[in-house]
Amino acid sequence: MFNRRRCLRRVAAIASISTLVSGCGLLSSGPSGDDEPIIVGSTSFPSTLDPAASWDNSWELFRNIYQTLLSYPNGASAPQPDAAEQCGFADNANRVYRCELRKGLKFSNGDTLDAEAVKHSIDRIRKIDVNGGPAGLLGSLDRVQAAGDREVIFHLNKADATFPFVLATPAMSIVDPAVYPADALREDGEVVGSGPYTLQTYKEGKKAELVRNDHYKGYADRRNGAVTIRYFKDSTGMVAALHNKEIQVTYRGLAADDIITLQSSAVQERNYRLVESAGTEISYLVFNPKDPWAGRKPVRQAVAQVIDRAAIAHNVYRGTVDPLYSMVPKGLAGHTTGFFDDYGDPNVPAARKILTDAGITEPVPLTLWYTTDRYGSVTRVEFEEIKRQLDASGLFTITLKSRPWKEYVEGYQKGEYPVFGRGWFPDFPDAENFIAPFVGDQNALGTPYPAPEITGVLLPESRRETDRANVVKEFRRAQEILVDDARLLPLWQGKQYVAVSPDISGAERAMDPSILMMMWQLYRKTSW
Repeated sequence: MFNRRRCLRRVAAIASISTLVSGCGLLSSGPSGDDEPIIVGSTSFPSTLDPAASWDNSWELFRNIYQTLLSYPNGASAPQPDAAEQCGFADNANRVYRCELRKGLKFSNGDTLDAEAVKHSIDRIRKIDVNGGPAGLLGSLDRVQAAGDREVIFHLNKADATFPFVLATPAMSIVDPAVYPADALREDGEVVGSGPYTLQTYKEGKKAELVRNDHYKGYADRRNGAVTIRYFKDSTGMVAALHNKEIQVTYRGLAADDIITLQSSAVQERNYRLVESAGTEISYLVFNPKDPWAGRKPVRQAVAQVIDRAAIAHNVYRGTVDPLYSMVPKGLAGHTTGFFDDYGDPNVPAARKILTDAGITEPVPLTLWYTTDRYGSVTRVEFEEIKRQLDASGLFTITLKSRPWKEYVEGYQKGEYPVFGRGWFPDFPDAENFIAPFVGDQNALGTPYPAPEITGVLLPESRRETDRANVVKEFRRAQEILVDDARLLPLWQGKQYVAVSPDISGAERAMDPSILMMMWQLYRKTSW
């Protein structure tokens, strides 16, 4: 079960942006109106083009080509109307949520977007019910009602003041019932949405060409005519493309060494700016409870006792990430340091005692899986460091295996991996978003994690409270449970880095609270 919180603090990734270097010369403050595409590089490409299948990095594209009832205008930390003209709870119990659509909405193909289209879009998520997909976001939804052409009413099965945040996620993108089946995913590689852009061309793993959607009605003020997203296998290729002026902006996937180099050369060469912001991205390990070794708590606890997060942060990521000792990152209400409090610094003798007390005296064989093309090329180096640490303890024999992201997702959803690495970019910056997605029978990992106290008591209690300062107790208790189980092992918390060529503006304002890039904020400077 997975839900959202109504009141949020201003997202740090937007508020605390710092620009290391400014381009030279004077420039105008408005867009140029040039329809030549701005080219954005990323190492993170979609796993699907159908919103009903996605609770992952596909959202990065969805935010720009599909539309949701609610979204985040620049600077907003709580959802505001997008396809909707207005939304709000219609009762005092927070169980009936009503939205009225804008007048004259159309999809990019000219079809009418009405209340029935919204109902169809939400209903199909639950009916198709993709493993590890966004159906887990709708645990509090009972039914959707289309009341006339423009009114949509959501009837909830329990009080849930967080429901507006669910509707603002790209998973709840509105699709055309004429071309998106009610009971199956769309498999033809085409897209019909109502967002700021249409997807003119898409080549999987290569590029996505976005052009203005002439039918769009929403809050986005598009400051460019077109954007092309180029997908790279690694940071090296993306940075080379930046230097060669083949791309103007980098988004996801800069490796630590490249960031350090860019920081230095940006100052010296002034060929680009490096925009740094605080982030809530986290990296963690997932243990499969059905594996004969990873399923044993003492084994997981021993791994937690050996892992040296500081070495990973400083030696692998060169200080571009911080060690993390909780699934809830620093900067959010409810963050703790539970794994440090319970385990302290890496300690091999303590880990050996955990294992021997459980009757385990031989080195534990574990296979660790990682993806080769989702989180940047440095992921391989990170897992080599984890293997080195665990092997060096003498308590484990580690085998590393990897797959490209699309195959990787299929593998962990089938339960094939004993231990595997995942990253998490938040749906919104709140402690709940770092706990609820990973627990319950249906979660973002595709690996059931029954946690009855969390799902049955702590989360429901927290969802009745709109003041986030008043739910710290519930989230701290939830983290105590996660630390004790050690089913999820946090490793580090990242920062956000975007490299921008000197002729492009808007990158400082282009991230929404989920750290998704709003491509319409980018524009070319018009004078120097």
